Amino acid sequence: MRRLPCTLFDGTLFDTNAAVLLPRKSQHLPALWAFCSSPQFSEEVRRIDQKLGVTNASLAKVPFDLTRWKKAAAESCPDGLPEPESDDPTQWIFHGRPEESTAPLQVAVGRMLGYRWPAELDDKMRLSRRARALAKRCDVLAEFADEDGIVCISSVRGEEPAAERLEALLAAAGIKPAKVRELAGGTDLDNWLRNTFFEEHCKLFHDRPFVWHLWDGRKRDGFHALINYHKLAEGKGKGRKLLESLTYSYLGDWITRQKDSVKRGEGGAEDRLAAALELQTRLEAILGGEPPFDLFVRWKPLAEQPIGWEPDINDGVRVNIRSFLASDLPGGRAGAGVLRWKPNVKWTKDRGKEPERPKADYPWFWGWDEKTEDFAGDKKFDGNRHNSCHYTNKAKQTAREEAKGTKRG
Repeated sequence: MRRLPCTLFDGTLFDTNAAVLLPRKSQHLPALWAFCSSPQFSEEVRRIDQKLGVTNASLAKVPFDLTRWKKAAAESCPDGLPEPESDDPTQWIFHGRPEESTAPLQVAVGRMLGYRWPAELDDKMRLSRRARALAKRCDVLAEFADEDGIVCISSVRGEEPAAERLEALLAAAGIKPAKVRELAGGTDLDNWLRNTFFEEHCKLFHDRPFVWHLWDGRKRDGFHALINYHKLAEGKGKGRKLLESLTYSYLGDWITRQKDSVKRGEGGAEDRLAAALELQTRLEAILGGEPPFDLFVRWKPLAEQPIGWEPDINDGVRVNIRSFLASDLPGGRAGAGVLRWKPNVKWTKDRGKEPERPKADYPWFWGWDEKTEDFAGDKKFDGNRHNSCHYTNKAKQTAREEAKGTKRG
């Protein structure tokens, strides 16, 4: 709000933190846009109103040189008002090409894991000619997308290491090795992927990561895997199968190799094996779904709570990532669980109150004491929006059976 950013209004609803400037004559709109989208508009407003929340009246009090800004509009927008486009990969209308983005390496990793941006998938989305052309050019990078959405940083199951695969994608996008090294902070891609990528990814995408970096706690020689969260959270059991594949196929292959290294007496093999087995134990616990590795969805009745790894992508990252952050690995980051970095995600009580719900279906709204597992509800409804509740599979299964009995009755 300090910079007073502006955009073109298309008639949608907006809240009181925004205001619409509507010219009395439509032919003045390009000039008004040129002025408001320039730094000078914010500077002029701030001379009049220094408050964080600028009033609507202040926005219209600034001096406006129509002749000057008509000329500026003719130079900056010779074909009329600009059509939507963005090089920012956090935006819905981002085209998808890494070399034309504000975060080329992040976009490339997403593409490598099989992620595609909405503008690529919707040919009717309103975009500028440039953005539409770039979105169409994304098809040539499809061959670099991993089929199942799991890419290990070291070679596992005969697949190429992540750095080599990423390097090939970046080369196809026209990004030269020297530029890649610069973007990686002066280091090589393998080191960047192992130690920096996920932290940057979490910060860029506002702590709602869609590529998850799982590891066993060993920085240089341990098991590291990047996984496409959207595939991990697919319904109809697909997400569960993907997690099983990571646990028993990818990690299983790594464990077999470490066991062979132990037999050969290789230095550090026993420690690598122990770390990998510990990670496998945590992933099995997530698959099982007993507290603290359970999924809890505040707005779903107890009979519809997930049992084991049964994620619903519509529940959001905050809900589905909790199991992966539930228990820290030896050598891992505090609070990060089996992830390389801890996103800033909290499950504290949300603001507001719920309307009264049946105690049997939503016991956590009935005076939860913020500690009891399998809380069955107190006498009084308070509607507090708790998110850190834990329920065992037995409690969930019992609720499901009771709900089925009620329907039959």
